[in-house]
Amino acid sequence: MTAPYGQPTDALPACYRHPGRHTGLRCTRCDRPTCPECLRDAAVGQQCVECVNEGRRATRQPVTWAGARVANRQPVLVYLLIAVNVVIYAITAVEAGSFAGNTNSPLFYDWVMWPQQAATQGEWWRVLTSGFLHIGFIHLAVNMFSLWMIGRDLERVLGRIRFAAVYFLSLIGGSIGVMLFAAPNSGAAGASTALYGLLGCYLVAVVRLKMNPRPILITLAINVFLTFSLGLSIQGHFGGLVVGAIAMAAIVYAPQANRARWQGIALSALFVVLVLIYATRAAQLASALGPGS
Repeated sequence: MTAPYGQPTDALPACYRHPGRHTGLRCTRCDRPTCPECLRDAAVGQQCVECVNEGRRATRQPVTWAGARVANRQPVLVYLLIAVNVVIYAITAVEAGSFAGNTNSPLFYDWVMWPQQAATQGEWWRVLTSGFLHIGFIHLAVNMFSLWMIGRDLERVLGRIRFAAVYFLSLIGGSIGVMLFAAPNSGAAGASTALYGLLGCYLVAVVRLKMNPRPILITLAINVFLTFSLGLSIQGHFGGLVVGAIAMAAIVYAPQANRARWQGIALSALFVVLVLIYATRAAQLASALGPGS
């Protein structure tokens, strides 16, 4: 048997990945003999699979100003969070037998942010679960629309991991704001604590990028006005706003060298501080109210 150009097949070198296949082709990068199946088109000539993969690893991937990879910027977490909030609202409405009176649901009672219960009974999970409860359909609709409007762009810029960290840190910060400054027997619920955190993120990003702050300041002013005029959880909203701003500052002001590591350290430190604040306040309330309160 002869190969093209009259060369015997046995005289040709074997493919480095398939020793039983003889080939007259070579990788233009490493010059190893490579069969057609193992070659990939490159900018110049054809390269073997290993050289293509190595080139991809060596090529610096484009990132956003927050350090997230640009390759996959389709928002996913925002839609997942909306779905979870809607499902939980539906469960409370079914349990209560009313869409407007869903606060009568046993699940709502067990999950709402109630400082007295969280402190005296050790029900720490209310810090998180309260952010997925809503008082009536209008409350749910407004918050989910706001999350859809604000969250999509932030998730694209921050990436999923950073966005999730900022969202849940803001939610925790809002609940701790309720623990610190609201009446122990008052309740708070809603995703707006995390949403105020996202507004804080926008404000810090605008300052960092030296953009016109007027639009975000107007939006923030409107939300603050609604918080006061409608008697919403002022403590929860401002707790989320402050923690969200701090979390975003940790992201955008992190050193360029090993940026992801510094961001992770800063966000982890913020989480630890929030846990310590919660534990301290819970101990104070438990001592003041008594374990049977």
